[in-house]
Amino acid sequence: MEADSQNWILMVTARAPTNIAVIKYWGKRDEKLILPINDSISVTLDPEHLSATTTVAVSPSFTSDRMWLNGKEVSLASERYQNCLREIRSRGKDVVDEKNGNIIKKEDWQKLHLHIASHNNFPTAAGLASSAAGFACLVYGLAKLMDIEERYQGELSAIARQGSGSACRSLYGGFVKWIMGKEKDGSDSVAVQLANEKHWEELVVLVAVVSSRQKETSSTTGMRESVETSELIHHRSQEVVPKRIVKMEEAIAKHDFQSFARIACADSNQFHAVCLDTSPPIFYMNDTSHRIINSLERWNRFEGTPQVAYTFDAGPNAVMFVPNRKVAGCLLKRLLYYFPPDSSKSLSSYVIGDTSILGEIGLKSMVDIESLTAPPELQKGSSHSTYPGVIDYFICTRPGKGPILFRNEDQALLNPKTGFPLESS
Repeated sequence: MEADSQNWILMVTARAPTNIAVIKYWGKRDEKLILPINDSISVTLDPEHLSATTTVAVSPSFTSDRMWLNGKEVSLASERYQNCLREIRSRGKDVVDEKNGNIIKKEDWQKLHLHIASHNNFPTAAGLASSAAGFACLVYGLAKLMDIEERYQGELSAIARQGSGSACRSLYGGFVKWIMGKEKDGSDSVAVQLANEKHWEELVVLVAVVSSRQKETSSTTGMRESVETSELIHHRSQEVVPKRIVKMEEAIAKHDFQSFARIACADSNQFHAVCLDTSPPIFYMNDTSHRIINSLERWNRFEGTPQVAYTFDAGPNAVMFVPNRKVAGCLLKRLLYYFPPDSSKSLSSYVIGDTSILGEIGLKSMVDIESLTAPPELQKGSSHSTYPGVIDYFICTRPGKGPILFRNEDQALLNPKTGFPLESS
């Protein structure tokens, strides 16, 4: 390490999106390397609305590896963090730090310590793949800091996978497939991009955040118990998913929304059936989740063809796909009718993200929501209920791009002079 001072700090800031699986990953054949028992396919969501931003810094003045998540310090002692840090450090290259006049040798990465600060712009550990965005951003940012280039396609995704399985898919935008692989070392268990975010850009995604609380059963624990006790999970991984993967790839390639919707809904429902088939059973969805499904299925049946696809990860929050903005407006009207905000909410806090859809359907205030009429699929005169206040908020979004590097230090979460979080500097 060549440097005039031990006080220099080199850092980079990156952003990575979350993703939502439309063919689910559930169950591992190797816990340590996080190797799945089946392939999966996901849609990367617009990072403007759902993403992690991470600043990684290195300095000879740092005395240990430290990390802050959403403003609070967290331990890096877990095997998942250590695996990612070890794999990345072993690939570090010679780096010229032009700002400070330093040259960091590749062997220096093994002894220099890191400071990491990360922030999610959406709820953490609530079933919206926050760990996917977080680990993807961490690995991507460290690769940029250490000037690492992939030696084979998907190498970085194989590292991110060891932090959080679905993180491998967040290293690409658009539509992504995680190949389960067959090798024991996991070298062939990588993510590949099926199509970028422009391929099906008219697709609209609506997220109903039913609860932003941390889930009671972690995905790691849930998967382990399912593999050990569920008979359905093995039938699913060996017989059902391989056929669905082929059909979903075809649906995405052809913009076939009807097939996309049928497969996504069926796979989500089967995933939660596996959770119920686990001993003891796992309940990720709640009453509000079930009511959302009922309202969407009623609409799809009334129209005769799928208008909306839904999927639920390991949590109660609904992620819904519609083929275009016109149908998105119809969906949003229905959801606001069935699940209006309570009196303490404003429209701007209840529907966030791409709120231009609200204007397109003539909703400008809470008064407009109160005047919404029952959708036509409800039989005239039939009794039905609405459920005010059971949804925290909605996020209007779309398929999005993969990770990016911020060039402006204004985006950094660490103080460039101290290497500590800005709020505590």
